[in-house]
Amino acid sequence: MATVNRIVETEYDRKQFIRFLEGRKLPFTVSLVDGKHRTNDQNRLQRLWVNEIAEQLGDQTPEEVRGYCKLKFGVPILRAENEVFRISYDKIIKPLPYEYKLEMMMEPHDYRVTSIMTTRQKTAYLDHLYRHFTGQGLVLTNPGDLLNAHRAENAA
Repeated sequence: MATVNRIVETEYDRKQFIRFLEGRKLPFTVSLVDGKHRTNDQNRLQRLWVNEIAEQLGDQTPEEVRGYCKLKFGVPILRAENEVFRISYDKIIKPLPYEYKLEMMMEPHDYRVTSIMTTRQKTAYLDHLYRHFTGQGLVLTNPGDLLNAHRAENAA
C-alpha cells in the first residue's frame, strides 16, 4: 500500500490532483490537511537550533536533540490536529517505553513527525522548542537575524 502526498497550492495543482484521483483504481482512502507544507526556511532553522542546542548542552548529539524535540513538542501537536497521525502513533509508538519512543524518533527509524507538518504546525513546534531551551538559559539564533542574513545574501 503506497502513500501519496501532494501539495496543492495553485489551481493547476488542484486540477492535476483531481486528474490523479480520477485515474486511481477503487477503493482508496483520502486524507486532506489544510494549510501549506512546512518550508525550507523552517527546516534550516530547526537544524541550526538542534546543532546549537547540542553544542551548548554538550552531552547530546544533534540527532538526539532532534529526536527529543520531535517527541516532546511535535508529537503532541500532531496528535491533537492530525487524526491519521494520532491513530498510527497511538498504535505503534505510544505503548512503547519512553526510551524506545525516543529511539523511534531518530535515525535509522525516524518516525515521521515534523516532515508532515504544515507551516502553522511547524511554527508552533519551533516556538515550543525556542521557549523550552531559551527558558533553560540556552542562546539560540534569532529567526529575524537569520532572515536578514538570508536577504542580504540574496541581494548580493
